[in-house]
Amino acid sequence: MNPQELKAIMSHGLLSFPLTDFHANGDFNKQGYIDRLEWLAPYGATALFAAGGTGEFFSLTGEEYPEIIKTAVDTCRGKVPIIAGAGGPTRFAIQCAQEAERAGAHGILLLPHYLTEASQEGLIAHVEAVCKSVKFGVIVYNRNVCKLTPESLAILAERCPNLIGFKDGLGDIELMSSIYMKMGDRFAYLGGLPTAEVYAAAYKALGTPVYSSAVFNFIPKTAMAFYHAVANDDMATQHKLLREFFMPYLAIRNKMPGYAVSIVKAGAKLVGHDAGPVRAPLTDLKPAEMEQLDALIKTLGPQ
Repeated sequence: MNPQELKAIMSHGLLSFPLTDFHANGDFNKQGYIDRLEWLAPYGATALFAAGGTGEFFSLTGEEYPEIIKTAVDTCRGKVPIIAGAGGPTRFAIQCAQEAERAGAHGILLLPHYLTEASQEGLIAHVEAVCKSVKFGVIVYNRNVCKLTPESLAILAERCPNLIGFKDGLGDIELMSSIYMKMGDRFAYLGGLPTAEVYAAAYKALGTPVYSSAVFNFIPKTAMAFYHAVANDDMATQHKLLREFFMPYLAIRNKMPGYAVSIVKAGAKLVGHDAGPVRAPLTDLKPAEMEQLDALIKTLGPQ
């Protein structure tokens, strides 16, 4: 798949980040991951992001990463495209990108480099180096310490033809609007705020109708129904699901830093697709919180 083909895929539909399965001791559970991908693939996501943020990319070792990406590619071949997460320091991000390309992934989502603030010049150099290390498509994730300006993105678009996507995780409406007005259809635009459904209608109005759903990991039928409600401007369905599920869900998620991932693993366990524990420094939901989430999921009916 060339970068422009990836851009076309990223320009429509619902995306999701499968959890990465771990055994009770924290080691990668390959068979569990295969079973998860086989379960999720038929539900209709346009693409799946292997080893993304919800897949705990930040906790993976350089030795584990290639096996996880190859497992995803092999399992989903002919079913759904796989975009690999990549990030961290520039040289490690390049290593991940090249491993993902060798494994047959269709592109990468370039996650933030973490911790260290950087100038726009430094961010441009970082993204450019990763883009030029591979031939397939790259989507850059504007979040945390990676805050690219419209001017920086214009420079990168000129230098890096394979930079085909922009994902926003900042929620700065003025910045997002400025980027869209400047770059137009040069990029495929993705909404990336957790939990994305809460922001979906607003981002669609900004020219960003595509988003990635974390809850697809445990309520895929509801996640797809919500996406179709956004696509069809069905505000009644959106408001019903926001009121009855997503707002109470956020109340649980917001109880602890890091629960944006932990609550998804908890949800998967409750619906019979246990992905194992989260890795430190994340922590799993407490028993009372699991009970609250279980009751909430049950209001949605079978998935």
